[in-house]
Amino acid sequence: MTKSIRFTLLSLRDLIISVGPFVALAIVLLALAYWWLDPNPPKHVTLATGPAQSAYEEFGKRYAKLLAKDGITVNLIPSEGSADNLRLLREGKADFGFVQGGTREADGSDDSDLESLGSLFLEPVWLFYREAAAPADTTPPHTLDSLTQLHGLRVNVGTPGSGVPNLMRKLLDSNRVELGQLTLSELEQTPATVAFLGGDLDAIVFASAPESQMVQMLLQTPGVKLMDFAQAEAYSRRFAFLSPALLPRGVVDLASDIPPKSVRLVAPTTTLLTHADTHPALLQLFALAGNTIHGSAGWFKHAREYPNVRNNELPVAQEAERSIQGGAPLLQRYLPFWVANLVERMWLAMGIILAVLLPLSRVIPPLYAFRVRSRIFRWYAQLRELEARAEDCEDTAPLLDELNQMERHAEKIVVPLSYTDELYALRNNIQLVRKKLFQRGASR
Repeated sequence: MTKSIRFTLLSLRDLIISVGPFVALAIVLLALAYWWLDPNPPKHVTLATGPAQSAYEEFGKRYAKLLAKDGITVNLIPSEGSADNLRLLREGKADFGFVQGGTREADGSDDSDLESLGSLFLEPVWLFYREAAAPADTTPPHTLDSLTQLHGLRVNVGTPGSGVPNLMRKLLDSNRVELGQLTLSELEQTPATVAFLGGDLDAIVFASAPESQMVQMLLQTPGVKLMDFAQAEAYSRRFAFLSPALLPRGVVDLASDIPPKSVRLVAPTTTLLTHADTHPALLQLFALAGNTIHGSAGWFKHAREYPNVRNNELPVAQEAERSIQGGAPLLQRYLPFWVANLVERMWLAMGIILAVLLPLSRVIPPLYAFRVRSRIFRWYAQLRELEARAEDCEDTAPLLDELNQMERHAEKIVVPLSYTDELYALRNNIQLVRKKLFQRGASR
């Protein structure tokens, strides 16, 4: 190894040793900040959806697909519907869940540990009936536009876990329709539809987004009609969780003119609920996915009308509100999610750490200089002590031997070029003391 390389390596070693404590402190502070802030979210979450072929199931698949792009695995939990999803959230068996407006009124439980990620879409109440089963004395004949006309019919109102039975009981009660006047059943969606199409049921009730395959199919089934809620506006005034909705004429199939006229409906708003302690980055990802999934125009909404922060029965998470109103943060538009999220969550902590470390960094140059110069200055103590002993020493030969040994050590000292002047000053001072010893020896 050449001397120049050796000198360079030694200088680097001195610099590393001087900077080492500062770097170690910075790493410890960053590790503590990372542990405290927990910037990266869990990679696996659960989402309570709904029955097979429901809109909830379809939306759940879309959320899972979008979040998979950012490395988040969304495990979908099938359920009976809105009420079942709320139960799963309360029991901690799901991280997220679709919940229909009005579902919480069923038992009045305390849901202070739950938050909303905004209103996602309207979920109209679809009351399909077989035209042949409807009373003939209506105007026009065999056409329903009031719940009072269901008297004597066999009606399926969905499973208790869907929340629809509770909703229908409220609506029937508001119309003073006794439950005994109807033949009510609570079958699951698929078997109920089969029974309905087979003639074993006269009417079937869904509360679902139009994306539901069952809804799409029944809207185009001959002999099946959709009830027109003529009092939709009145229902929305009586029940705060309901909104009037209009299914425009021809929106299902323009060529076939389905439906042949606009149909008035009532619709609770569906929200995405989660726990109050859910990681903020997950709230952001789900809210951004909601913008993509629910932001386009549809049968009951204009483009970018949903998601929104209106009509929420629970507080809207701040992170979700920012994402709904402001879209993706700046860094996430240009960087991978994990990198952008880490910077966004850590920037304040990193700023504080820098504010602490910058003043401390001023210690590094003096520390480095002290370490290098100490190799030289420690010999001055011995040189001064040797010179003091020479004042009372009769024989200078031993002192000259010590001085020669000191000079040999001094010749082996390695310092950066910027400190060589002090090294040569040491060697000159050794020569000066040697000269004085020779003079003292000659005078005696």
